[in-house]
Amino acid sequence: MVDSVKAIIFDVFGTVVDWRGSIIDELNAVGTRLGVSKNWDDFADRWRGGYHDGTQSFRDKKREWLKADTMHWERMHLLLEEFGLTDRLTRDERIHLNKAWHRLTPWPDSVEGLTRLKNKFVIGTLSNGNNGLLVHMAKNAGLPWDIVMGAENFQSYKPDPTVYLGAVDLLGYEPHEVMVAAAHLSDLNSARKYGLKTGFVARPDEFGNSGVQADLVANPEIDVSATDFVDLAKKMGA
Repeated sequence: MVDSVKAIIFDVFGTVVDWRGSIIDELNAVGTRLGVSKNWDDFADRWRGGYHDGTQSFRDKKREWLKADTMHWERMHLLLEEFGLTDRLTRDERIHLNKAWHRLTPWPDSVEGLTRLKNKFVIGTLSNGNNGLLVHMAKNAGLPWDIVMGAENFQSYKPDPTVYLGAVDLLGYEPHEVMVAAAHLSDLNSARKYGLKTGFVARPDEFGNSGVQADLVANPEIDVSATDFVDLAKKMGA
């Protein structure tokens, strides 16, 4: 039962914010300013792919732990070179572009739903993003977190149990008193394995036209399934 839940911690990229649409918009703005037309959808997807590659390299013990900002910076430069744009942007412009990940737009229901949930629960992030990125994103998007927890709190990435159980410890609760909310069943299945409650929120548009299929239906083991954050708040009695 979810009656024991005192805190809800959220996956962020894709669950709370529209990372893909936001990044494509930022890249389109760069293209317009430079007067160039590129496949910005592909750039965005492969830029995000560098983040996933970086976390997997850490899990495979091929690289040390790195902040998401650093992984984004490395992959951005490879893509800028491939797209023939390296010399078109100053260093300050590249720094600004890399911080597009700090300016991601929330899904339309995110702020309202989180605000309602905050009235009843402690709410926070549980993201592989770094804390500075998450704080700046919250400030920019009006996300009302009580606490921000990123990968650097634990020097590891989900789905390492250190991340889930470390978050529970930081909050001062027991695993069954903390729910992980996410649009990704792999994240929720991992959280459940370590004793946390789980809330699924469908984000069918996360991957746009990329060909990647978003998770649309929760499996029976998930504690609560919702269509968006407002629906999650209703189902959690907030």
